[in-house]
Amino acid sequence: MRAQFGWSETQVGWVLSAFFFGYMPFLFVSGLLARRFGGRRVAGIALIVWSLFTLLTPLAATVSVPMLIAIRIGMGMGEAGLFPAVYDLLGRWIPVPERASAAAQFVSGVPLGTIVGLSASGWLIARYGWPMPFYFFGVAGLVWALLWFRYLRHVEHPPSSPQEDSIEPVHLRPLLFRGAVWAIVAAQFATNWTQHMLLSWLPSYFRDVQGISIAKTGLLSAAPWLAMAVATILCGSLSDRMIRRGIRVSRVRKLMQGVGLLGSALLLYVAGGAHTPAAASMLVTGATAAVGCAVCGFVPAILDIAPRHSSILVGFTNTLAQIPAFTGVLVTGWLVDSTGSYSAAFMLAGAISVAGTLIFTCFLDFSRTLGEGTGLSILPPPENVGRRE
Repeated sequence: MRAQFGWSETQVGWVLSAFFFGYMPFLFVSGLLARRFGGRRVAGIALIVWSLFTLLTPLAATVSVPMLIAIRIGMGMGEAGLFPAVYDLLGRWIPVPERASAAAQFVSGVPLGTIVGLSASGWLIARYGWPMPFYFFGVAGLVWALLWFRYLRHVEHPPSSPQEDSIEPVHLRPLLFRGAVWAIVAAQFATNWTQHMLLSWLPSYFRDVQGISIAKTGLLSAAPWLAMAVATILCGSLSDRMIRRGIRVSRVRKLMQGVGLLGSALLLYVAGGAHTPAAASMLVTGATAAVGCAVCGFVPAILDIAPRHSSILVGFTNTLAQIPAFTGVLVTGWLVDSTGSYSAAFMLAGAISVAGTLIFTCFLDFSRTLGEGTGLSILPPPENVGRRE
């Protein structure tokens, strides 16, 4: 698109960043809507909105850059509804000993979608030109929305008591301003910092530092995300198995978060001094897989804290955790330019991971999981599902 329309780097930057101007503000709004109208409706409508704006992208690009920026903002608004809506469904349906597996299977779609989406887009562009991926994925989204509404008709109301499943008023201040919520924010912020840094800079790292050709760079850049998807699913299953065996829920969440973040920090620190492409690839792949393990800490913890209001919580925490999506990428580029290597960028990611682990470990407390003043039914905290040690 840049080559065809003669855009400057600044214009490209505005187009790429415009997505987040729609995505971030509407995350919390989507959480409130999902709580009020149900995750099924919000997820389906969000998918339709995202698909329509995706289909309009090539036309907008031919009109003007401001029009394309507006379309990208609309895409961000559409995608903002997905995570809060699905969390609303998970919070209604999934019991505590199965939450990590269910959430991990859902979140694993992110790295898998990265691999499939980038691979398919490259093939479609090579054969049919740059507009084709927008048409293909836009139509695919509309077809999926049709199937979503046709086959998921009764997921709003699980087989629970009317009192538990009723829509109660929510007092946001006591719900959001509690230590456990901010512990999740810190863990998600640290995890996203590493994830977005790797997503944006891996191809450049393999090409510029390790001297790998562009063709091989694509393959090596995809391997870490496949490892992350596998690690997320395996660690989610392991988490639920540990809880069923009687280990405290909070201990399991902290263990997964700590092993994931500290493991990725250590592997990235070593990768900063890797001298061979093989060693660099193994270390970076291991660090990305460790991020998948960390996901099994904060992601199910959102469901543990307030399952009936998980859509609101994920909208709130995910909004703050998107800050690394642009600041982390910019800081990484500045560090690489300033130092001439990726070592400082990897060390900074490691330091943020350590800080996120400490905050999550110290402040994630389930003893007041569903407290007074939040509008929630008083349900047993998730620790009660297993024996205490």
